Amino acid sequence: MLTQVLFTLIILGLAFLFSCIRILPEYTRGVIFSLGRFTGVKGPGLILVVPVIQQMVRVDLRVQVLDIPSQDVISRDNVSVKVNAVVYFRVIEPDKSIIQVEDYRLATSQLAQTTLRSVLGQHELDEMLAERDRLNADIRQILDAQTDAWGIKVSNVEIKHVDLDESMVRAIARQAEAERARRAKVIHAEGERQAAEKLMEAARILAPQPQAMQLRFLETLTAIATDRTTTILFPVPLDLVEPLLARKGQEQGGDGGA
Repeated sequence: MLTQVLFTLIILGLAFLFSCIRILPEYTRGVIFSLGRFTGVKGPGLILVVPVIQQMVRVDLRVQVLDIPSQDVISRDNVSVKVNAVVYFRVIEPDKSIIQVEDYRLATSQLAQTTLRSVLGQHELDEMLAERDRLNADIRQILDAQTDAWGIKVSNVEIKHVDLDESMVRAIARQAEAERARRAKVIHAEGERQAAEKLMEAARILAPQPQAMQLRFLETLTAIATDRTTTILFPVPLDLVEPLLARKGQEQGGDGGA
């Protein structure tokens, strides 16, 4: 009889010991409460938790991804858009994440939604589309400051989509087309200005040299002569004729003197 009781006590003691054993992986910590009072954070590895007297809440320390559903945002220039985002965060103080807030994932999600609407509502549509990096940094900074009391570190915030209605998409397309047309006209005008400057420079170089002008005239005639399908009337410049007239006048003057 005594042997059976002793065996039973050993079995109960081993069962009690095994019920006290907890094994936590490297990325997990256990927040320990003794009779309802916080007594510390344990882990990773093998830890002992006294049943009934102590309770343990597991906390994951890995980076967690939180998808923010689409939010209706009215920009500063009164454009209604739908914006969704993703938040990357991790728990750095397990005790605060359990004691200071009931559900840190839900609280972070709700805070991210309100912050997303608040920050984007202060910017115009063009800024939402072109300056996402700056907006991501602003939202992350605000979230990180407000979740610090919960023992949470927000590492990154990324705006995924900015959805516009069809009429606004067409308006943006027209605006982009007008901008491209404006740039094309500016480039064309700049090219005309540079060409005019080069022509003026060439004219200043050729003006003191009539022979050079005559050579240029002959080169132009040669280029035109390659096309024999049309008849071209080309004015003869006086600079080309004057040397011939001067020579003829000298010859006539010499004959008259003889």
